[in-house]
Parts: sequence; structure tokens; C-alpha cells
Amino acid sequence: MDADSPMCGREPDSQFVELAVEVFSMLADATRVRIILALRDDELSVNHLADIVDKTPAAVSQHLAKLRLGRIVASRQQGNRVFYRLENEHARRLVSDAIFQAEHSLEAQPRHHHPQREADQ
Repeated sequence: MDADSPMCGREPDSQFVELAVEVFSMLADATRVRIILALRDDELSVNHLADIVDKTPAAVSQHLAKLRLGRIVASRQQGNRVFYRLENEHARRLVSDAIFQAEHSLEAQPRHHHPQREADQ
């Protein structure tokens, strides 16, 4: 590879491989995956997220702090409430693809391969 050309992040020898492993490690927690799924379309408060993922606000705050350190979520304060949103579309896509892969392990014809069938349900 030419020293002046930028390194592709998707090559096996990429400097980003170890960082990608850290992202997977951060997402290797069901509560964090549920938080990302809850945030895929909306900005939500800690209390609302706690209700959705059926955890205490304190537990959700700890998970959100880790996701914020990993730059997966961002926060915004409004008065005494803090709202969270996904930092970008990549976490949403990564978790959605992981869910789709999980569907493949259980179903011969996963629902995501039949968008019309899913719309009918």
C-alpha cells in the first residue's frame, strides 16, 4: 500500500479493527442493545428508557454513560431532565443487522426477508 494513500478501515490490517472489537464488546449487553433499539427513532429521557427496558433509572444511567463514552449516544439537558439520542445511524444499523442475524439462527425464512408479510402483521 502506498504510504500517501489513506488506509481503508475495512481491510484486515486496519487500525480500526481493535476499536471495532471494543464497539462489539460495548454492545455485548442486552440492556444496551434494548436502549439502542428504543432510541432508533426517538430522543428519550432516562426515565422513559428505564420504563421501556424494564430497568431502574440508575441502571439505565450507568449503561448510557458507557454508551456516551463510546460515542454511541449523545445527551441533551432540558431543565433537570436529560434526553438521549443515537450519535449517528451506525449503531442503529449495527444493532438492526445483529437482530436480523439472530433471526437467521431461528427461522429458515426470517421476517426481514419478507417486508410485505411483516407489514401485514
